[in-house]
Amino acid sequence: MPLPPEDSKIKVLRANGTLHPHPEKVQDEVFKSHEFFDPRDHVQVKYEMLRRHGTEGKSVTEMTKSFGTSRQAFYQTKKKFEADGITSLAGHRRGPKHAHKCTDELLDFVEKWRASHPPDDQSLIEELKLRFSVTVHPRSIDRALIQRKKKRKTTNRRKPA
Repeated sequence: MPLPPEDSKIKVLRANGTLHPHPEKVQDEVFKSHEFFDPRDHVQVKYEMLRRHGTEGKSVTEMTKSFGTSRQAFYQTKKKFEADGITSLAGHRRGPKHAHKCTDELLDFVEKWRASHPPDDQSLIEELKLRFSVTVHPRSIDRALIQRKKKRKTTNRRKPA
Protein backbone atom coordinates (compact mmCIF):
# COMPACT_ATOMS: atom_id res chain seq x y z
CA MET A 1 0.00 0.00 0.00
CA PRO A 2 1.65 3.30 -1.05
CA LEU A 3 2.14 5.93 1.63
CA PRO A 4 -0.27 8.86 1.51
CA PRO A 5 1.11 12.27 0.56
CA GLU A 6 2.18 14.73 3.27
CA ASP A 7 -0.78 15.59 5.45
CA SER A 8 -1.49 17.15 8.81
CA LYS A 9 -0.52 13.94 10.63
CA ILE A 10 2.97 14.02 9.10
CA LYS A 11 3.34 17.63 10.21
CA VAL A 12 2.38 16.71 13.77
CA LEU A 13 4.66 13.66 13.81
CA ARG A 14 7.55 15.75 12.48
CA ALA A 15 6.92 18.51 15.05
CA ASN A 16 6.89 15.92 17.86
CA GLY A 17 10.01 14.18 16.61
CA THR A 18 8.13 10.92 16.08
CA LEU A 19 8.06 10.79 12.28
CA HIS A 20 9.60 7.49 11.19
CA PRO A 21 12.72 8.27 9.13
CA HIS A 22 12.22 5.20 6.88
CA PRO A 23 8.57 4.11 6.86
CA GLU A 24 9.16 2.25 3.60
CA LYS A 25 11.30 -0.28 5.52
CA VAL A 26 8.31 -1.41 7.59
CA GLN A 27 7.25 -4.60 5.81
CA ASP A 28 4.87 -5.95 8.44
CA GLU A 29 1.59 -7.15 6.92
CA VAL A 30 -0.57 -5.41 9.51
CA PHE A 31 0.99 -2.05 8.61
CA LYS A 32 0.36 -2.75 4.93
CA SER A 33 -3.23 -3.95 5.23
CA HIS A 34 -4.88 -1.95 8.02
CA GLU A 35 -5.18 1.84 7.97
CA PHE A 36 -5.05 2.06 11.78
CA PHE A 37 -1.39 1.06 11.62
CA ASP A 38 0.71 3.87 10.19
CA PRO A 39 4.35 3.10 9.31
CA ARG A 40 5.09 6.84 9.46
CA ASP A 41 4.40 6.85 13.23
CA HIS A 42 7.69 5.69 14.71
CA VAL A 43 6.26 5.27 18.22
CA GLN A 44 3.49 3.02 16.93
CA VAL A 45 5.95 0.96 14.89
CA LYS A 46 8.28 0.44 17.85
CA TYR A 47 5.43 -0.40 20.21
CA GLU A 48 3.86 -2.90 17.82
CA MET A 49 7.25 -4.53 17.25
CA LEU A 50 7.79 -4.98 21.00
CA ARG A 51 4.19 -6.05 21.60
CA ARG A 52 4.30 -8.69 18.90
CA HIS A 53 7.60 -10.04 20.19
CA GLY A 54 6.33 -10.17 23.76
CA THR A 55 2.76 -11.42 23.32
CA GLU A 56 2.99 -13.52 20.19
CA GLY A 57 6.46 -14.91 20.80
CA LYS A 58 7.82 -13.77 17.44
CA SER A 59 11.60 -14.01 17.19
CA VAL A 60 13.83 -10.96 17.27
CA THR A 61 15.09 -11.83 13.78
CA GLU A 62 11.53 -11.97 12.48
CA MET A 63 10.65 -8.66 14.15
CA THR A 64 13.70 -6.78 12.90
CA LYS A 65 13.08 -7.95 9.35
CA SER A 66 9.36 -7.17 9.49
CA PHE A 67 9.79 -3.76 11.09
CA GLY A 68 12.86 -2.68 9.15
CA THR A 69 15.24 -2.23 12.06
CA SER A 70 18.48 -3.73 13.30
CA ARG A 71 18.88 -6.19 16.16
CA GLN A 72 20.84 -3.56 18.08
CA ALA A 73 18.03 -1.01 17.67
CA PHE A 74 15.49 -3.64 18.74
CA TYR A 75 17.35 -4.46 21.94
CA GLN A 76 17.96 -0.77 22.75
CA THR A 77 14.28 0.00 22.22
CA LYS A 78 13.25 -2.97 24.39
CA LYS A 79 15.65 -1.98 27.18
CA LYS A 80 14.42 1.63 27.21
CA PHE A 81 10.79 0.50 27.12
CA GLU A 82 11.27 -1.88 30.04
CA ALA A 83 13.01 0.82 32.06
CA ASP A 84 10.95 3.89 31.22
CA GLY A 85 7.68 2.74 29.67
CA ILE A 86 5.92 3.99 26.57
CA THR A 87 7.28 7.54 26.74
CA SER A 88 10.72 6.12 25.98
CA LEU A 89 9.52 5.18 22.49
CA ALA A 90 9.19 8.82 21.48
CA GLY A 91 12.38 10.06 19.90
CA HIS A 92 14.53 12.41 21.89
CA ARG A 93 16.45 15.22 20.32
CA ARG A 94 20.14 14.43 20.39
CA GLY A 95 22.91 16.88 21.07
CA PRO A 96 22.88 20.19 22.89
CA LYS A 97 19.46 21.69 23.59
CA HIS A 98 20.65 25.27 23.56
CA ALA A 99 23.73 27.40 23.01
CA HIS A 100 25.45 26.02 26.12
CA LYS A 101 28.76 27.78 25.43
CA CYS A 102 27.07 31.16 25.03
CA THR A 103 26.61 32.05 28.67
CA ASP A 104 25.26 35.43 29.76
CA GLU A 105 28.78 36.44 30.76
CA LEU A 106 30.15 35.53 27.32
CA LEU A 107 27.31 37.33 25.51
CA ASP A 108 27.80 40.45 27.67
CA PHE A 109 31.45 40.41 26.66
CA VAL A 110 30.56 39.97 22.96
CA GLU A 111 28.16 42.92 23.03
CA LYS A 112 30.79 45.16 24.66
CA TRP A 113 33.47 43.91 22.26
CA ARG A 114 31.37 44.59 19.20
CA ALA A 115 30.45 48.06 20.45
CA SER A 116 34.10 49.08 20.82
CA HIS A 117 35.87 47.16 18.02
CA PRO A 118 35.56 47.10 14.25
CA PRO A 119 33.58 44.12 12.91
CA ASP A 120 36.06 41.26 12.83
CA ASP A 121 34.76 37.85 13.82
CA GLN A 122 38.20 36.24 13.80
CA SER A 123 39.57 38.64 16.46
CA LEU A 124 36.48 38.12 18.57
CA ILE A 125 36.78 34.33 18.34
CA GLU A 126 40.44 34.48 19.39
CA GLU A 127 39.58 36.75 22.32
CA LEU A 128 36.83 34.34 23.43
CA LYS A 129 39.35 31.47 23.35
CA LEU A 130 41.73 33.45 25.55
CA ARG A 131 39.19 34.78 28.07
CA PHE A 132 36.63 31.96 28.26
CA SER A 133 38.57 28.94 26.93
CA VAL A 134 35.83 28.11 24.43
CA THR A 135 35.60 27.97 20.67
CA VAL A 136 32.31 29.34 19.40
CA HIS A 137 31.30 29.76 15.77
CA PRO A 138 30.33 33.35 14.88
CA ARG A 139 26.93 32.18 13.66
CA SER A 140 26.28 30.51 17.03
CA ILE A 141 27.04 33.80 18.74
CA ASP A 142 24.67 35.66 16.42
CA ARG A 143 21.86 33.17 17.05
CA ALA A 144 22.39 33.35 20.81
CA LEU A 145 22.27 37.15 20.73
CA ILE A 146 19.07 37.10 18.68
CA GLN A 147 17.50 34.62 21.12
CA ARG A 148 18.59 36.80 24.03
CA LYS A 149 16.93 39.86 22.49
CA LYS A 150 13.71 37.91 21.94
CA LYS A 151 13.71 36.82 25.58
CA ARG A 152 14.22 40.39 26.74
CA LYS A 153 11.33 41.62 24.58
CA THR A 154 8.91 39.02 25.93
CA THR A 155 10.06 39.66 29.50
CA ASN A 156 9.54 43.42 29.06
CA ARG A 157 6.02 42.86 27.67
CA ARG A 158 5.01 40.84 30.71
CA LYS A 159 6.04 43.48 33.24
CA PRO A 160 3.23 45.86 34.24
CA ALA A 161 3.84 49.48 33.32
